[in-house]
Amino acid sequence: MLKLKKPNQKPQAEKPGLHPRNRHQGRYDFTALLAASPELAPFVKSNPAGESTIDFAEPLAVKALNRALLAAQYGIAHWDIPDGFLCPPIPGRADYIHTVADLLAGDCGGEIPRGAAIRGLDIGVGANCIYPLLGHAEYGWRFVGSDIDAQAIRCAETIIAANASLAGAVSCRLQAADTAIFDGIIRSGERYAFSLCNPPFHASAAEATAGSRRKVGNLSGKKSGKPLLNFGGRSHELWCEGGEAAFVGRMLAESRQFATQCVWFTTLLSKSENLPDLRYALKQAGAVEVRVLAMGQGQKLSRIVAWSFMDAEARTRALAPAA
Repeated sequence: MLKLKKPNQKPQAEKPGLHPRNRHQGRYDFTALLAASPELAPFVKSNPAGESTIDFAEPLAVKALNRALLAAQYGIAHWDIPDGFLCPPIPGRADYIHTVADLLAGDCGGEIPRGAAIRGLDIGVGANCIYPLLGHAEYGWRFVGSDIDAQAIRCAETIIAANASLAGAVSCRLQAADTAIFDGIIRSGERYAFSLCNPPFHASAAEATAGSRRKVGNLSGKKSGKPLLNFGGRSHELWCEGGEAAFVGRMLAESRQFATQCVWFTTLLSKSENLPDLRYALKQAGAVEVRVLAMGQGQKLSRIVAWSFMDAEARTRALAPAA
């Protein structure tokens, strides 16, 4: 029986798919992945349709898949992270990079600015160093990555040192103050085209554990009593007091101090209910331009919030190649 919409019911917005430039459209090419990284082989199995896949609820399988994707698609021959650190889903991280590229292109006559003159700041680079790896491979950008975890910084630096293509392209800085974000990282005289961040999503350890169990249950079809994290994650990567709303609020307040040193400040924002307060705070802080950019992979819908304290003319000048 056909159900009619109520007269005042708004149509649901269509969920966007992967960015058109994302290399991970469709199913994974396991033949190419295995050729690039034979270590993936023990984790590959067939699904009921006879297609190759892995168990996405198994942390070691996810890490092996990431290693293969980075080798096959981005030329990153050496990549590893210790157990317990966040192992990010690469297609979604690539979407963030491509969306930022489009954002910059809007201030550059529609052309994506490429090369070492474009410098990005990754807040919370993590042991995986994923955003700098993807951003440099796709567009030749340089990066500074910051983190409050000294071990994460050491791991990221190990990845950088192990890949000759990253020489001079990525550097890492330890954030010494737990509550600071840009302060102590952005140095006097430095200029950045953009900052990016995947903020802690949850407001407590218990909330993070419950979220993990739901995710693993959805992936495996089984209920889990164990706090298994298929993508891993240290406590500061998964939760902070007040959750993402509090973290992004601090980021916004602090960004005002560096208004002339970064063209675009950006962050992921998972919860749409946090948008109204953030918009209000951005207006109060004097942001000249605010963008909310939708991203979606499968059933997951997320967004990037971007803001700038520069007008369009100033942004174009700041991103223009040096004469």
